[in-house]
Amino acid sequence: MSETISRYLLSHDALYYTLLAVNLALIVLAPWLIKRFEHFGFTHKEGAGELTERFWINALRGLNVLIIALLGHFRFYGQNSNVDSANVGVKVVSIIVVVYLSYLAVTLFGRLIRRRYGKAVQTGGNERIADTYASRILSLFLTVFICIIALISVVRIAGFSSLLETGGVIGFIGVMLALTQGAWAPDIISGLIILNSKLLAERDVIRLNDGNSDLYAIVHRTRAFHTELLSLVDNHRLMIRNSNIREHTVHNLSRYASAKGLREGLSFKLGHNLRPEQVRVMFNAAYEQAEADGLAIEFQHPLEVRLQDAGDHAVEWSIHYYTKDESALIATRQAFRERVLNAAFDHQVDLSTPVTISGEIAQ
Repeated sequence: MSETISRYLLSHDALYYTLLAVNLALIVLAPWLIKRFEHFGFTHKEGAGELTERFWINALRGLNVLIIALLGHFRFYGQNSNVDSANVGVKVVSIIVVVYLSYLAVTLFGRLIRRRYGKAVQTGGNERIADTYASRILSLFLTVFICIIALISVVRIAGFSSLLETGGVIGFIGVMLALTQGAWAPDIISGLIILNSKLLAERDVIRLNDGNSDLYAIVHRTRAFHTELLSLVDNHRLMIRNSNIREHTVHNLSRYASAKGLREGLSFKLGHNLRPEQVRVMFNAAYEQAEADGLAIEFQHPLEVRLQDAGDHAVEWSIHYYTKDESALIATRQAFRERVLNAAFDHQVDLSTPVTISGEIAQ
């Protein structure tokens, strides 16, 4: 293969110098070209835009240097019959070029598929294209197709020309994939199921149990092997395997059961000496103050005050309100509890949980 390329380049000087000029121009114009392709998503990545741009510039220039090295080898050593043009160095460089071009093709076509079949979402004031089931499955099929072509090309370049040798190499890789499929196949399949079922969508607020407590988070991005979440409590990014998500009971707080919004509840344990009228007045006063302060609550719906339980040590009351700003769920809870505390002071209601039944019921 390399001898054929060498003879072809030696017999076509115009082609040789054209390829050389094009690669030199690409080295110089790499920053400008990467900027021009910004809308494909090459340079945009939250928190690492400049690093990603520099990576693509260096990657493009590295590919051009490899191609120039191959052109130089074919040009200067192709005429020398004592030099084997298929030596180890050329094979290694050729394999690197094939792998790089395959990676570039997978990335480029993956971006194009995502733009065609993906969904636009707003993240941090910027719009980007998120994966859908159609874009993910097409990208996977395209990746497998390109990888098969690249694998065959690498095997041929490495010198495994016979059918037995080629089959042995491909069979070995197939066995390795089969032995490790438990580490990657469940996450890929689970990711496709999540996207296809529309169980979770980017920017949705979910609640799931991480084994110790409930986790409230925003779905940031669903990738091939894992899903990135943004914690509402700690304001940090975390990663969870797609297969683990399907093993949990996931509560999607962004998918309301009614047009009223998300029904939130808070519970308070009060003493037996308080009449229901006193409790309701206190909670409604806190609700009115929350409306005056502009909390993220749907105030067109009245506050629901319910008697949850009447035990030996306390009477448990629950209050319920509606909100459509699920991303501010934790902050709204905390702010509303503060209004309840202020209202309790104003109405002489003790919020401390009594340890025994104390006092007499107010007349």
